[in-house]
Amino acid sequence: MQRGNPNIISKFPRPETVIGYTDFKPNAETLINETVNEDYIVKTQKPDYEKDPRYIDEVQRATFIEENKLRFLRKYQVRAIERIQEEVKEGKDRFLFEMATGTGKTLTSAAVIKLFLRTGNARRVLFLVDRLELEDQADKAFREYLKTDYKCSIYKENRDDWRQAEIVVSTVQSFLFKNKYKRIFQPTDFDLVISDEAHRSIGGNSRAVFEYFIGYKLGLTATPKDYLKKIDTDTLSEKDPRELERRMLLDTYTTFGCEDGKPTYQYSLLHGVRDGFLVNPSVVDARTEITTQLLNDEGYTVQMTDEDGEETSTTFSQRDFEKKLFSENTNRIFCKTFLDNAFVDPISKEIGKTIVFCVSQNHAAKITQILNEFADQKFPGKYQSDFAMQVTSWIPDAQQHTINFTNNRLGGKGNFFDLYQTSKTRVCVTVGMMTTGYDCPDLLNVCLMRPIFSPTDFIQIKGRGTRKCNFANKEVLKDKSLIENIAPELLQKSKFKLFDFFANCEFFEEKFNYDEVIKLPPKGSSTDGTGGGGYTTPDDYDSTNPDPLKSMTVNDVGVEGMKIDRMYFEKFEDVVKEDAQIKEMVQQKDFDAIEQYILSYIFEKPNEYYNINKLRNAMKIDRRLSLREIIEKIFGFIPYFKSKDELLEDEFEKFDSRYLPADEYFSFAKDYFKSYITDTEFRDIIENKKYALLNTNPNGDVFRKLPPELRFAIPEYIKDNVSLNKFVA
Repeated sequence: MQRGNPNIISKFPRPETVIGYTDFKPNAETLINETVNEDYIVKTQKPDYEKDPRYIDEVQRATFIEENKLRFLRKYQVRAIERIQEEVKEGKDRFLFEMATGTGKTLTSAAVIKLFLRTGNARRVLFLVDRLELEDQADKAFREYLKTDYKCSIYKENRDDWRQAEIVVSTVQSFLFKNKYKRIFQPTDFDLVISDEAHRSIGGNSRAVFEYFIGYKLGLTATPKDYLKKIDTDTLSEKDPRELERRMLLDTYTTFGCEDGKPTYQYSLLHGVRDGFLVNPSVVDARTEITTQLLNDEGYTVQMTDEDGEETSTTFSQRDFEKKLFSENTNRIFCKTFLDNAFVDPISKEIGKTIVFCVSQNHAAKITQILNEFADQKFPGKYQSDFAMQVTSWIPDAQQHTINFTNNRLGGKGNFFDLYQTSKTRVCVTVGMMTTGYDCPDLLNVCLMRPIFSPTDFIQIKGRGTRKCNFANKEVLKDKSLIENIAPELLQKSKFKLFDFFANCEFFEEKFNYDEVIKLPPKGSSTDGTGGGGYTTPDDYDSTNPDPLKSMTVNDVGVEGMKIDRMYFEKFEDVVKEDAQIKEMVQQKDFDAIEQYILSYIFEKPNEYYNINKLRNAMKIDRRLSLREIIEKIFGFIPYFKSKDELLEDEFEKFDSRYLPADEYFSFAKDYFKSYITDTEFRDIIENKKYALLNTNPNGDVFRKLPPELRFAIPEYIKDNVSLNKFVA
């Protein structure tokens, strides 16, 4: 028997298992040599597409592709397939794709499925999900991509003839129910098993289902593992939510043969935004009087009267909101702020489709009621209490609601324009149901009406809004006259609004310590990943105090992304620190040799393709970092990267020590010194003696206020002693 990686056998195998192992003889060579181009899926959807006159005509091509729903693979998706081929060539049979939400994991999976089926390395494929809505989504997608060549079916809807399909989609729960997978299926029934959202769908008992079937295994996850490194595992408790995350992710990487923490292929949110496939949020940080105090270290203190009539004071933190501290006025200002500032649908001009994340089901019910009340005032007679809808496990058919919201029919059809199909319900109010794997491209707003302390939750929730969308899509827009007066660029989703009422973005950007050795939470603390603070409160408190909005800022997240997305540098840091040869060169402090080694053996190599520009972007510094500085920072020779102004101050200090300008010229000399370095136009004027142009240059005044000897000495000193390159932005 010849196979790839050996499998751990924890019990004596049944006869059919042994037979399955001997029967399953994949031909790796055919898989390795299969050519996968960007039209790999399209050639199944429409094999003769290249001969169609409308495709040949470049003017009609885009319309032809859209009308036929042809799905070309993007280059990074082709690269993911190639990585599998490379790994198979190395004898591996387990793979893990770490790809951000919205980067096309399902399409890439379809290409993988075709690769295995077409080359005879799989006779049947099982696609496991952990939620019902994902089951429908996957089935619909695979039918759209592969139905010409392969049959796809959902197991629970085809219990008697699932064997007729080459692709079987199921929730893992369907297989686990009464250990059905052991009773109905043989270990050889599926030669390729793909686990969507792998870190959740193969956790706990679900792993048994996954391991039951022999053959190739592929895991998909949108949750990077990097931010959970360096956790002190000896002191973590099972009650710590991050311990659970760590174990699930660690298990995931181990399960898929990536014990070193490096997935088979990775494509992050930052990659997606920079390549133009995803969008970043515009963050609306809004705080009320009460939430501002809740977010402070001191907390929000209220005076209460106990049973004996004694005055006592109680302090609440943000973790207590809607658990022990209740405030109707705070909820109302949340809703009003959202409605007044939300992105609107570019065609109907009503509030853009939105998901609101709440603390609890009770909280979701309150927010739903308030939103519908406000919507009736703002849009009289338009929604009849269907503007917002609670979508939680308490609500019958909640799973179907999520599907209807994606398909623009939740609450009925939008009633602004008959020939523009959008959902009548504009806001889904949920707690945790729509956090992961939920695909709704035309989502324009995401509201965080709860504090979040889990990086995994934050990444997933934020990821709901990152997909791009064309609002003029023919499937929803039946009357082109509706967009005659709308600029084309406004019909393309270029960003979404992330309403943050509990400073979650600030927490993960500035306060969350990604390298922290996490301490055990205090006894009795929350384990739901939404905790924070350390207060205990004996009683609930229902505030009736007014709670006006105290502050609101709006910041667009640029291509550099949020810190939680910028783990690129940390990964590079690990690679460099773990390299034995670099360690030796560091001992000798041979930085030139280290630079040359990194350029030759680490930069531009698969899989990360590190280079200096990506590292500079990842660090978000306002000037040009050198590789030497990066090495010095990694090995602790410098404590941090100085900003441009800090470096300018350092350089001027050196000049000042040598020339000691008179007191009355000190400020002018410093301004002149800095301007000469940072202002190329000013520098050109000085060097070429075009002094008349100083009248129109904003730095011309400092030149005139300096004595002639300093006007000359400063440029000459800079030319001889200062490298201008590091000040370039």
